[in-house]
Amino acid sequence: MADVFLCGPLAERRILDIVAGQDVTLETHPAAVSGFALLGSAATWFPALTVEEGQSVEGLVLRTTPADVAQRIEFLMQGVGAVPRQVILTDGSSAACFVTDHAPDQTDGWQAATWRAKWGLIAQAACQEIMSYFGRIDQPGLRWRMPMILARAGARAAAVAGAPADLRSDASADHVDVTSTDTPHQGFFLTREYALQHPQFDGGTSDVLRREVFVVSDAALVLPYDPRRDRVLLVEQFRMGPFGRGDPKPWVLEPVAGRIDAGETPEETAYRECIEETGLHLSGLERISAHYCSPGCSTEYFHLFLGLCDLPDEGRTLGGLDSEAEDIRSHVIPFDRAMALLDSGEANNGPLVLSLIWLSKERDRLRAIA
Repeated sequence: MADVFLCGPLAERRILDIVAGQDVTLETHPAAVSGFALLGSAATWFPALTVEEGQSVEGLVLRTTPADVAQRIEFLMQGVGAVPRQVILTDGSSAACFVTDHAPDQTDGWQAATWRAKWGLIAQAACQEIMSYFGRIDQPGLRWRMPMILARAGARAAAVAGAPADLRSDASADHVDVTSTDTPHQGFFLTREYALQHPQFDGGTSDVLRREVFVVSDAALVLPYDPRRDRVLLVEQFRMGPFGRGDPKPWVLEPVAGRIDAGETPEETAYRECIEETGLHLSGLERISAHYCSPGCSTEYFHLFLGLCDLPDEGRTLGGLDSEAEDIRSHVIPFDRAMALLDSGEANNGPLVLSLIWLSKERDRLRAIA
């Protein structure tokens, strides 16, 4: 590709630098193409360039594109469902661009400022991971990984907000000296290995430490509670953690839980997951906590809620999404039965234990306003 027309996120300097992977400045010039529209929605991280008579799209043209840069751009764009096509720009010159055959649902004209506010940081993180796969995996492998790439990118962007540091150290992560980074496992999940030194509380610096971390997404978890009938809903499913530990009974009672997709708020995920896993439509949410589940070895971050709802009669039902290979059984039980699970140890995972303890503290208030 001699010249490449760039629009939307690819015309954003930070995104282009990540995708191109170049230390040198690339030669770009303002450009436009007629007969196309750039369409997106609040729910799409990458808009679609589609054929549309009477419309035009402004962007940049990358002149005399180095072959390796063109290949990297094509790798990203095919990952988001676009294919190369030769077009004539409004100045009469020709360039390659990347066109999507079908526009995403609920589309609107793409607005750069709106996109930056919601997707800018997420897109940067996603493109960094996507380009780490260049030359290592094929396009089907990239598309298979895309949901988790975006979820991890969303978690990384959300982490920027941080939490207060009134008691703990307010030293910045910038003070950690990372000597090397490797990713020995890159599948649906990632394992990342660091060699680093960090500041110590005595004012010194640690020796070079080698540490591994399991890189996953953030999650929303909901304990559905009916304050009028004073009953809760628990879900039960097979879990690899207990199985891998050697637990003879690796089926676990839990709150409803699910991955926070890129661009979703924890609350939106909580409502969505309750519908998908149990068919429940919540009337409201009470925030319990936001916390790391295992900070010594995992990036996973939990947003824990109590979900207010009307629960059916006591009993068991089956649910979950076939597309996600979910095999879920729901249990509706009285509050006292749920609390007995704490005493017996059958409630054996942190989110359920924490949710039930929180509910025991707030139960009278919730029942009084029901």
